[in-house]
Amino acid sequence: MQMALMLARRGLGTTAPNPSVGAVIVDPLADTLIARGWTQPGGRPHAEVEALTRAGSRAQGATMYVTLEPCSHFGRTPPCADAVIAAGIARLVVGVRDPDPRVAGRGLKRCADAGIDVTAGVLATEAHHVTLGHILRVTERRPYVLVKMAVDAAGEVPRGADGRPVWVTGDAARADGHMLRAEADAIAAGVGTIADDNPDLGCRLPGLAHQSPIRVVIAGSRLPATDRRVVETARARPTWIAHPHGTDAERLAALEAAGCRLLDTTTVGGRVWLPALLEAMVEQGVTRLLVEGGPGIWRAFLTAGLADEVALYQAPPESSSHRALVQQSPAAIVAGYGGTGYRLTESRPFGADMRHMLVRK
Repeated sequence: MQMALMLARRGLGTTAPNPSVGAVIVDPLADTLIARGWTQPGGRPHAEVEALTRAGSRAQGATMYVTLEPCSHFGRTPPCADAVIAAGIARLVVGVRDPDPRVAGRGLKRCADAGIDVTAGVLATEAHHVTLGHILRVTERRPYVLVKMAVDAAGEVPRGADGRPVWVTGDAARADGHMLRAEADAIAAGVGTIADDNPDLGCRLPGLAHQSPIRVVIAGSRLPATDRRVVETARARPTWIAHPHGTDAERLAALEAAGCRLLDTTTVGGRVWLPALLEAMVEQGVTRLLVEGGPGIWRAFLTAGLADEVALYQAPPESSSHRALVQQSPAAIVAGYGGTGYRLTESRPFGADMRHMLVRK
């Protein structure tokens, strides 16, 4: 199952609107690996079918480990549960059940009724995490949201100007942040960040540019200028502009003419209402959203309780202008931006910097 989870992570950011699933087929008597499979780009073929195709006749009598319950409904492809049965799999081990009402235990039941020995809930916590985008899309009509923050030791971030960002962390931490982009279906930033830093918001890791996520600019009465990179490259890579209803029609038309997609979004107090935006994104197939930008956008998602996880990149103490201050804890920094009730799950060095992962309790 650990191997299946690794394979599922490999597909993150490439399979939406389908979940990224990993499958492993083994010979339980010889204790050998027969085949592996993972959800292919675009969401098809599914992981089970990929693994079964590679296994061929050796799947007969074998054990399959899969991170998510095999589907039991006809969509663009036949049910994976039927493929598992037809291949002669003797034992099926599953990470988590699929909450999709078209499946919801039916895949497991279909396999069990066919005489397959079925076990569910193996490494369920890990499988739930890797499948969370799909689970939330079905259960809450929103994507999984990861807020990425980069701060100095005091928990502060300098502001860019004239299209020139100010880097807080080093090359290794920034490269890891680009991997987060590659694993996301979409990336969101506020219009202020677009104006100040003029970011491209793509993945610049070698060989992964094709996994650059959809760029989503969250705007208010202020809209991004047409000379910003996310607008200038909108025909090459999708850029969506989420704007309040009633925003200046002429300026919106200019953005649309440049290739941007306009999302006329429900507002509260003159601001884009984030739950409505997230639901609109799910309707367009987004299951995993990375929130970057600056303190304003971090605070908006954190105070609304819409951040499932936080990736906090923290520079070493010498990076802070407040040399006399004690280095703040990750939880305290997140709380300072409105994120209460988060617990630290991992701290990992990237060069001189640290990446802290925090999840909502």
